[in-house]
Amino acid sequence: MLMRPISGLPPCCESGNCLNCIVGSDIAMQHGAHAIDFKGEAMTFKATTAGVLATLQHCLELLGQREDTWRRRLEREVDRRRKVEEMYRTARQEAATHRLAMHGSPDYEEGPHSALNDEEFYDAVETGLDRMDEELELHDRLKTKQQQQQQIVAGPGKALSKACQHRLWPEIDRISMEQLRYARLGVGEGGWQLFAEDGEMKMYKREEEVNGMVVDPLKACHMVRGVTGHEMCHYFFSPDVRMDWETTVEQMTVIETIAEDTLVFLQVHKRIWPASQRDSLFWSHMRQVPDHNDRDGHDIWIVCNHSTENPDFPSNNGKFVRVTLTVCLVCQTFIDPPKDGAQIVRDNITCKITYCSVVNPGGWAPASVLRAVYKREYPKFLKRFTAYVIDQCKEKPIMF
Repeated sequence: MLMRPISGLPPCCESGNCLNCIVGSDIAMQHGAHAIDFKGEAMTFKATTAGVLATLQHCLELLGQREDTWRRRLEREVDRRRKVEEMYRTARQEAATHRLAMHGSPDYEEGPHSALNDEEFYDAVETGLDRMDEELELHDRLKTKQQQQQQIVAGPGKALSKACQHRLWPEIDRISMEQLRYARLGVGEGGWQLFAEDGEMKMYKREEEVNGMVVDPLKACHMVRGVTGHEMCHYFFSPDVRMDWETTVEQMTVIETIAEDTLVFLQVHKRIWPASQRDSLFWSHMRQVPDHNDRDGHDIWIVCNHSTENPDFPSNNGKFVRVTLTVCLVCQTFIDPPKDGAQIVRDNITCKITYCSVVNPGGWAPASVLRAVYKREYPKFLKRFTAYVIDQCKEKPIMF
């Protein structure tokens, strides 16, 4: 609208001669130099306005393109959200169906195809272990403090000759001595890694796997005051008190008495969901061994447990998964001589403990979960067992 009048300005406006028709020559001569070039100004205004309009038109086009782009992205996001919601509903329905199958199928709960990831598996195992600890604390609170004093019956010397006649004796003797040598080796070589430490107690491990299953060898070193090596090994070996300190065992049966110092055990371990329930079948042997490295030192006591087989109790028969193990507890007593030839009391006694174990869980479980459980449970086990022995022996005569 503004462009059309500009192009139609009369010629008189071009040179400014129209001023002579209106005013006098004096006024024209005085103000003629200040006459406005209407057409030039109009053309400048026209060009500026055209540029502004072109720029605005370009901006409108860009805004339109941007709006189209965002509209298409919104449509795609709405479509993706709809698909995700459908997948979520489908997954919830499948999870509800699988959950029913999971509780009834140990193979589904524990195995490479388990629906639980490593973190969920560990959380479930940790919850089960915490529940067992609570039950143990309740058991200890309810257990009476007044216990009958029983004289510990020891002395494997004569019974050893009876064990020598058994078919398992060559294996028992060989593995027991191998474990003794293994326990007395230092931890400076062999790739041992310190994974737990609490005061005098230090626990080491070597990470090993067999057929995808964690079988990490473990070694613990500890010093305990107030008990002897004989007392430690006695309580570790004796079936009469095992259920008092072994919190992971649900049922324990002595299926064969080879000798007073050699027994065959069948143990059913408590189940911790989602893992399958385990059992173990092993012989256990206790003996006294002289310390050849220190002739003046006290004898060494050892308890060795090692898996065995029995046709009456086959492995992996029924709902239990068979655990295979090799465990040894090696203890030696050290005495600080009392002053003035006084009688030795428990304050003068220190027991050096070395505990070694290699356990194959027998079934698949996440390696990270098993190692996390070992790191948590092995120190607790050793502290609980040593505290139990100290409590049992504090009012009894010293058994060297």
